[in-house]
Amino acid sequence: MKFSQSTKFALLFVTLFSLAACSSTSEEAAPEVVAETESGIDATTRRAQELAAEAAARAAAAAERIAAAALSTTVFYFEFDVSEFRSADRDVLTFHARDLAANSNKRIRLEGHADERGTREYNLALGERRAEGIQNYLIVNGASRSQIEIVSYGEEQPADRGSNDRAYQQNRRVQIVTP
Repeated sequence: MKFSQSTKFALLFVTLFSLAACSSTSEEAAPEVVAETESGIDATTRRAQELAAEAAARAAAAAERIAAAALSTTVFYFEFDVSEFRSADRDVLTFHARDLAANSNKRIRLEGHADERGTREYNLALGERRAEGIQNYLIVNGASRSQIEIVSYGEEQPADRGSNDRAYQQNRRVQIVTP
């Protein structure tokens, strides 16, 4: 049996094509592979949830650090002859109020101070008005009046004994003290 060159080529082509067709995966095997691996949508959803959880954990840790920093701030300064605290102190005082509201057994003392300018009586009254302003803010934001004691020292306990603007600024203050 002699075959022509073109017949041999055609026979070889049919054989290779048949082998290629037999080697492909069947449709029955494909679902098992898909079932064993996670689909692209599921993997993307899972990763998005992981990233959201990580972001939430970072945000909670940052909020904790901010609260700790706010609660460590216990001195609030005032302008000359003014009993209203600065608007920049509101956020910090809000953290203090929330802390008092969350810890009903916690007690604080607000110590009002003034610089040496003015009479002794005036400075005592000014220190008291300053402490009362902070007390009222704390109460409005959740603290109880029974948790807060007010003491005014006026000019009697300066933070800085100097007689210049820097010293006066340091002495016009209210301190939160935990007895």
